[in-house]
Amino acid sequence: MSSQNTAQTSMQAKKTLGESAENSLSPEQLLVSGYGEAAVLLNLDTSSWTSNRHAVRIEQLFEGDVNDELARLTQVAIDTGKVMTANLSLPTASGQVVYQVNLIPKVLGQQILFLFHDQTLDSNLRDALIESRQRFKDLVDISSDFSWEVGDDGRFVFVSRAGGLGYASDDIIGHKPEEFIVGADEYDPVPFLADERTEEVELWMHRADGGMACVVVSAIPFFENDGARIGVRGVCRDVTNERERATALAHAHQREQVLGYIVNTIRDEINPTDMLGAAAAATARAMGASGCRILRTGLAKDEGASLQFETAAEFGTGGPGQLGDDFLTFSAAEPWLREEEIEGWCVIAAPCLHAGDINGVICLWKRADWSNDDRLLVNDISNQLGIAIEQIENHESIVRLSRTDAMTGLLNRRAFYDEELPRHFQRLEHDGSSGALFYIDMDNFKLVNDVHGHQKGDEAIIALRDLLYDFVRPGDVIARLGGDEFALWLDGMDSDAAQKRSRQLLDMSHTLRDLSGQPDKPLGISIGIAVYKAGTGEGLESLLARADKAMYEVKQTSKGDFCLAPLPIGYNHLSQILPLCLFDCN
Repeated sequence: MSSQNTAQTSMQAKKTLGESAENSLSPEQLLVSGYGEAAVLLNLDTSSWTSNRHAVRIEQLFEGDVNDELARLTQVAIDTGKVMTANLSLPTASGQVVYQVNLIPKVLGQQILFLFHDQTLDSNLRDALIESRQRFKDLVDISSDFSWEVGDDGRFVFVSRAGGLGYASDDIIGHKPEEFIVGADEYDPVPFLADERTEEVELWMHRADGGMACVVVSAIPFFENDGARIGVRGVCRDVTNERERATALAHAHQREQVLGYIVNTIRDEINPTDMLGAAAAATARAMGASGCRILRTGLAKDEGASLQFETAAEFGTGGPGQLGDDFLTFSAAEPWLREEEIEGWCVIAAPCLHAGDINGVICLWKRADWSNDDRLLVNDISNQLGIAIEQIENHESIVRLSRTDAMTGLLNRRAFYDEELPRHFQRLEHDGSSGALFYIDMDNFKLVNDVHGHQKGDEAIIALRDLLYDFVRPGDVIARLGGDEFALWLDGMDSDAAQKRSRQLLDMSHTLRDLSGQPDKPLGISIGIAVYKAGTGEGLESLLARADKAMYEVKQTSKGDFCLAPLPIGYNHLSQILPLCLFDCN
């Protein structure tokens, strides 16, 4: 058997992933589960493979007849021992998908890791934009229209006698060109304010009758002797003489605008909420709608359960006060566009789909009826939004993973120190209030691991997490700093309240004793407390140091107790009289 056949044979045997708790996952399962897209780890020795949950769409690539190009790349990676990267168009359960595939050999021994990155969105949108632009250019029909001049103040100072776009010349003179241009912010600069000779620039402008006209602008600036620009002169040619062509051009421009906004927001990796907000605004403007609303499915997507939607972005004014649940109820078997008149508004809605699953809905409304072109455009837009929403969900998942502790789901050390505490500090300074930082460390935790094993130790960690959930109030923050160390931030706490709350937490911690390693060394907690008061000028590092030192005092004395760190020097006259070495400990 050839070396390539050997690679293909190995790729055809799948390692079964049983349902298990996260702390019992194998190294292979842990490795692939941390990747946000499809990942497969191929064991060359056992001819088996391990995949994550995102790899469902590509499982057939490793079963039966393996894709020739993928098998070839695998063999090259095996033979050379080097990382291989290639863009491949591969068949999946949902159709042909363009992937960037990274093959990493010698992972966890002699295994090879496949990392798939879906590039179908960029490919599809690029093709759609090319198609739309080509249609736009094919429909353009050149005709003369009007001459103009813009002065040094950026306003029209001359327009030919006949005027243009249905306006009389006097209706244009004195106004800025941006007032007539559709999407003026897309041009930098607009052709009417060009710094150099500009020819045959196509743009859309508002007509006097409320419609839009596609015009071709040619312009040339003129300057003073010292080189300062004093104005721009040019000519516009209206290319929308035929009504049918104007409608087709408008439709192509609308589609290009919406898809362009989606491509730009995804490419620039802006905030997900802003991304959908831009898409909603672009869609409403391009389709002449009074408003647009984009909804996303909720986090719960249990099989058989009704889809629940929440508003992700909205643009425009007016619209119906309430959209009925029935109107937004779509099924994967019947993902058809829907229209209805609600409260005098003509509302149109379409489901957004990704890989055959509904992940959102787009709704638009206006007073006039929707045309056939509108319906086609809404379907096109919903398809692209389905892809965009999936990308947003992947991004949000990565953000959540970067901020949380894998075992407990609590905030991790970085998120607690770098994000949460500075935010609370700013709020306390604004409100003039106080707060308390609790450092919590488990007593005799190592003995639990030594006597009962690490699984019991993990149960103890989870038990303390659940106890802290029961202890805190809404708005309080819990974090796992690492190992058996936890931290709490409690707003609105002075020294007396913090000590009272510490005693309550210590009483609650007695439930941990059932998990002790030895009866004479019970599992418990020790607490170090540092109270922060706005206006003291104390920094975050000082507060952390005080809490840590208070924790050290407890650990060195009694355990199973709390210690309140003294206030920093300069807080009040008492703090300057009392020595800092005195800690208020039980």
